[in-house]
Amino acid sequence: MEKIKMTTPLVEMDGDEMTRILWKMIKEELLLPYIDLKTEYYDLGLEHRNETDDQVTIDSAEATKKYGVAVKCATITPNAARMTEYNLKEMWKSPNGTIRAILDGTVFRKPIIVKGIEPCVKNWQKPITLARHAYGDVYKNTEIKVPGAGKAELVFTAADGTEIRETIHTFTGPGILQGIHNTDQSIASFAKSCFNYALDTKQDLWFATKDTISKKYDHNFKDIFQEIFDAEYKEKFEAAGIEYFYTLIDDAVARVMKAKGGFIWACKNYDGDVMSDMVSSAFGSLAMMTSVLVSPDGVYEYEAAHGTVQRHYYKHLKGEETSTNSVATIYAWTGALRKRGELDGNRDLTDFADRLEKATVQTIEAGKMTKDLALITSRKEVTVLNSEDFIKAIRETFDSLA
Repeated sequence: MEKIKMTTPLVEMDGDEMTRILWKMIKEELLLPYIDLKTEYYDLGLEHRNETDDQVTIDSAEATKKYGVAVKCATITPNAARMTEYNLKEMWKSPNGTIRAILDGTVFRKPIIVKGIEPCVKNWQKPITLARHAYGDVYKNTEIKVPGAGKAELVFTAADGTEIRETIHTFTGPGILQGIHNTDQSIASFAKSCFNYALDTKQDLWFATKDTISKKYDHNFKDIFQEIFDAEYKEKFEAAGIEYFYTLIDDAVARVMKAKGGFIWACKNYDGDVMSDMVSSAFGSLAMMTSVLVSPDGVYEYEAAHGTVQRHYYKHLKGEETSTNSVATIYAWTGALRKRGELDGNRDLTDFADRLEKATVQTIEAGKMTKDLALITSRKEVTVLNSEDFIKAIRETFDSLA
C-alpha cells in the first residue's frame, strides 16, 4: 500500500519517561507504516532542555507559529528531586507553560467516550469540554521565601515613573510570597477563543472565577468576557440556540456534578489544570482526555493531558512489563494529523486520523485494553494487554478497517 503523502510538516515535540517510550511505539506501529511522515523534530526531553538552557522549548513554540500545527509528548516539569536526578543547571519552567505563553492560546480538553467505561458521575451522559486559559497566573509567577520579619509590598511603576503601591502583608516571622499577573489582551484572546469554539461546536459556554474574593484580578476576567460577549457574540449565540453565562467557581463545581454534560466549562489557567484532571478521572482515566491549544491566530498544538507516567518508566528501566494507556498520546497525533490534513486539503490524512481513532475505540470496546481501564470497565470479558501489545492490537483493528 502506498503511504499517504504530506505537503507541510508537523512540529514534533518529543518528551520524557514512559510517554517517550510510547511515542516511539506509536510512530513505529501506527504512523510510519501508513504515512510518509514529515515533521520538524524538537527533543523536549529534560536532558536536552537542560543542555540547551531550555532554548529548544522556545524554538519549538516559534516553529509551531511557522507551521501552524504541532504535536507534543508529555514532559517533566522539574522539582527539587528532579534537579538532583537529572543534574540540572536550574529548575526549568514548565515547557507547557512556556509554549502556551508564546502561542497565547486556550487549551480545550475533552474526555474520550468509550462503551464500557462509564463515568463515576452517573448523570454525565455527554463529554464536558474544559477550556483552560493558557497564559499567566501561577505558571508565570514570581516567588520569594521570606526569611523573617518585614513588610511585603506590591509595586507597579508606570512608564512615566509614577507608582502604585499596596501593602501585601507585614510579616512578624518567616513566610512566603507569590506574585502573579495576566494581561487584558490575553484574557480577551481567551474569551474570543471560547466563544468561537462554543459556536463551532454548538455547545453552551460556562465561565467561572472567584470574583467575590478577587475583586480586581478575577473580576477583570469576568468583565472582559461580558464586554466581548455583549459586543460581538450575543446575537450569534442567540441565533445558534446556545447560552453563555458566568458563575462563581464553587457554584460551577456544584452545577457540573448535577449536569448531564455536553457543554464547555471555561476556567482560568490553574483552575482549568485542576478541573480538567477531575473531569478526565471522573470520566474514566487521565489517559482518556484529548487536549489542544488553540491560539487566536489559528495555530494548533495537540498533546496528551496527563504526565510522563514516571512509575511505569522506572519499571520499564528495570525490564519489568508495563500496561500503560497510550490513548491520549495516540489522539494527540490523530488530532494534529487531522488538522494538518484540513489546513492542507489532504483528505487522505484526515481520513487516516478518523480511522485510527475509530480503531482505538473499537479495540477497547472489544475488551482489549490496558490495566487502568480493565479496573474500571463494566465489561465482563476483558483482555489486559501490556503497553506494546495494546498498540499492536490497535494496529490489527486498524488494518481490519482498511
